[in-house]
Formats: sequence, structure tokens, C-alpha cells
Amino acid sequence: MNGAAFFLVVNFVVAMSFSAVFAIVARRNQSRRAALWFAAGFGVASISAICELLVAYSGTPKLWAIGAFASVLAGMVMLAVGIGKLFGQRIAPWIIAIFMAASLAVSYVIYDLPRGTPMQALLYQSPFALVILTSTGIVFRHGRSVVVDRFLGVLLLVTGLHFLAKAGLAMLLGAGTSARDYVNTDYALVSQSLTAVLMVAVGLTLLATLVLEIMTAQRTESELDTLSGLTNRRGFDRGVQALLREAPDGPHALILCDLDHFKRINDTYGHDIGDLVIKTFGKGLRQYAPPGAVIGRLGGEEFAIFLPGMPIETAVQLAQRLRLEVMSLADLPSEIGVTASFGVAPVPSEAALTEAYRQADQAMYDAKNSGRNRVKRASSG
Repeated sequence: MNGAAFFLVVNFVVAMSFSAVFAIVARRNQSRRAALWFAAGFGVASISAICELLVAYSGTPKLWAIGAFASVLAGMVMLAVGIGKLFGQRIAPWIIAIFMAASLAVSYVIYDLPRGTPMQALLYQSPFALVILTSTGIVFRHGRSVVVDRFLGVLLLVTGLHFLAKAGLAMLLGAGTSARDYVNTDYALVSQSLTAVLMVAVGLTLLATLVLEIMTAQRTESELDTLSGLTNRRGFDRGVQALLREAPDGPHALILCDLDHFKRINDTYGHDIGDLVIKTFGKGLRQYAPPGAVIGRLGGEEFAIFLPGMPIETAVQLAQRLRLEVMSLADLPSEIGVTASFGVAPVPSEAALTEAYRQADQAMYDAKNSGRNRVKRASSG
């Protein structure tokens, strides 16, 4: 087995491995369809290695040469469709059908042209370059600023351009006088080794994108209170810390609020109504809180809102509005009167966050002790 044949076998094993891994990842990922397209793409593309070997060692080289071309191109198109699914851009099936038919027709026509000539090399490599560069455009048009996405876009750009470079390499090194000779040429060795490196790089980057998506989804689930639709205590703390890292110095404000007589609601109307109250209150906080606020259910009937860049006076006004309006939503039965008590404290700096929690908590209990259904500002604010 020469070097090129060895890389063909390696490429087959690598592509099939990626196909299996993407099929497994599809079971755990919210971008399941994209992962399945990736699995199919690598699986179909792997067939080309078998076809290339059959070109050299079978009696029907033209059939297997076109088969190698078709399997690689079809695999790349499937990867492009998967990338479109991943980034929310659809590739019309009729465009794919016309492109595949035209490319296969060109492959059939140029088979008998002298190998390594400019026309033959460019016509052979251009469909591959076009598909990968289309995928590059999909990634860059999406506009996400995630590092792995930008890296994927650059990698796809390099991969697409490398196919055009291979056309020049075929003219420079020679691709053999016939398709059967290809596997024994220096060009085949260089071409297959480059393909192996780029295939692994693209596969790992796509896999990293999906794995990061899984991790993000799991973290979101672990930080979400499903009943209220708000973050839980962990998610709230993480969100506040992230904002304070960006702007450690205030003015910021913190509102703590607690539903009044919530146990009585549960005891009188049942836990189903109690859950509806929690859900409605969470919906109201999301509706009336300003953009950029971090809103969380800290536990039971206690909620919190962190307001970056908001002075304490404005935060008190917001708390008053929440008190008056947040429980007037239509989700609750009319006979249920629900109120809440609010405590508001300033957060002048990141270092003052712990003290702000204490002050807001004390202010909230002052509101409770003063008759409930009211807003109290921290005494030091």
C-alpha cells in the first residue's frame, strides 16, 4: 500500500468515526437535525475513499471515479445543509438538485480530458470549493460573535480555497495520465493528506460547536426555575456577577420581593393555584422589568431583580409600579387577591453586593411588618 492509498484508508476511518460521533451527539443536542446532517455528510463522504481505491484496482475506473466525485460532493452538500440548520439558514432543495446534477454532468464530461490541465483541474475542483464557500457565507452571515463560530468560518474559508489551490497543485505535480494512475502520484499523497487534516479540523470544530451548545443548554436548564420562568438562585447570582464584572461601579440597584400570605393561598385554594400565582408573578416581573435586568426566583415565594445602571430613586419607582401592576394580569382568578412586599437597596459597587442583599432583605421585612403590600427603601440608601 502506497502513501496515498494509506491516507485514503485513514480518511475513510476518520470520516466514519465522525459520522458515528455526530449521530450520538444528535441524541443530546437541541440542533439534532444539524448533527444528523453532519453524520450523514461524513458517512457519505467516506465512501469516496473506497471508490478511489476501486478506481485503481477494479476494471471499471470511470464508474468509480465519478462515484468518488459524487460521494465527496454529496457529503459536502450535506454538511452545508447541516451548517444551514445550525445557523438558521435554509438551502432550497431545488438548488441542491440542480447543482448536483450539473456537477455530475461536468464530472462525466471532463473524465476523458487530459488530467492536470487547467480546464480539467478547475472544473473538477470548483464544485467542492463552491459548496464549502457557501457554508462559509452561511456562518459569516449569521453574525454570531462566538469565538468557535468565527474560527469555523475562517476554517471553512481556508478549506474552500484549498480546493482551488489543489487545481493548481494538480497542474504543477501532475495527477496521472488516467484516473487509475491517480493513487500512485505525488499529487494524490499531498491531496489526501491535506484533505485528512482539514477534514479532522472541520469535524472537530463542528463537534465543538455542538458540544458547547449542549453545555450551554444544560447550564441554562440548571439555572432556570421552570415554574416561574425566571432564573433560580444560581442563575441569578451568575447573571449579577457577569454584569458587575462589566460595570463594577454603580449606580446599580437591587429589589427583593416576597409574596404576602402565600401559605394561606396554598392552604385555601390548593397548590395548583399557588403555582399559578408564582407563574403569574414571574411573568409580570419579566413584562415590567427593564431590558438588561436580571430577574430570579430565589426560592419559595421570594424574588429578586438586579438593575444595572439604575439609581436607587428610579428603582423605588419601579418597585412601586411592580407592586401595583404585576399581579393584575388576567392569568389569576378574580377572587384571588395577591399582594407582595418589596425592599430596595442601592448597589454602589461590586464589593457592596453582599451588604445590598442584607439591606434589601431588611427593607423587605420592614415592608412586611408595616402591613405588607408596600415598598420600603433601605435605610442607608
